Amino acid sequence: MTAIPKEYLLLFNAVTDTEQALSQLRETLLEAQRQAEELFLEEPGGGEPPSEC
Repeated sequence: MTAIPKEYLLLFNAVTDTEQALSQLRETLLEAQRQAEELFLEEPGGGEPPSEC
């Protein structure tokens, strides 16, 4: 079996860690969006379209 150069291992691990961090960030942002939508809909008139001026 051929040894993988340490530079490639370093880059692979950095990409893998970043991919996991971005995935977690995406989940955090989606949860914040869900919570914001729930808060908006809980307000009186929150589900109604804005009135025209």
